[in-house]
Amino acid sequence: MRVVSLVPSLTESIAVTHAHLLVGATDWCTHPSNLAVVRVRGTKNPDLERIEALAPDLVIANAEENRAVDLDALRARGITVWMTSPSTVDEALDQLDELLLAITDDIPPWLHEARSVWGPRYDGPRRSAVVPIWRRPWMALGRDTFAGDLLTRIGIDNVFADSAERYPRFDPETLPPYDVAVLPDEPYAFAPDDGPEAFRQPAKCVSGRHLTWYGPSLVEARAVLTEQLA
Repeated sequence: MRVVSLVPSLTESIAVTHAHLLVGATDWCTHPSNLAVVRVRGTKNPDLERIEALAPDLVIANAEENRAVDLDALRARGITVWMTSPSTVDEALDQLDELLLAITDDIPPWLHEARSVWGPRYDGPRRSAVVPIWRRPWMALGRDTFAGDLLTRIGIDNVFADSAERYPRFDPETLPPYDVAVLPDEPYAFAPDDGPEAFRQPAKCVSGRHLTWYGPSLVEARAVLTEQLA
């Protein structure tokens, strides 16, 4: 099978065990670092002609990360598109199961390990958080997001979980009560000198890959984020 992946976490999911199946990936597909495939530009502006020239059996996409207009254009060229759209950790694990079983005919050991890691219930103290994903304008995680569900599993409750929007805009000066600001380094590259100064409560910089990617990073994400948010 020839696969083009337009989702960095799914590129990694295939590459760590079946790299030979990948013939194309986006410029943002950074893991594993030694991945040698044709690059097809970004998640929001894929090179449709280059993808078609690769003659893929399957293009893997995500409902949020990729634009519907691009995916429709691929389908119009006769290319099969496999969609993912998890909004919880359980959905992500299930969709990974389905995808990897379909294209590789097996479930890799890391996926079984990820299920084991995220199986235990969190029973410790809880904190409320605002989770920015962008600034200028400020935007945060809202309702029904994979990253929001992941955080609840380590004791962090999103103050915008009941928002009408999945990624609401906000003003740092008029936030509802919260205990901590969680600042991932993607999609906006928050850093100790870019972001924390805007918040009155403590701010923690965390790994965006471990917060937002669903793939092999889930094996270590619970431990990494728990330590970073301690």
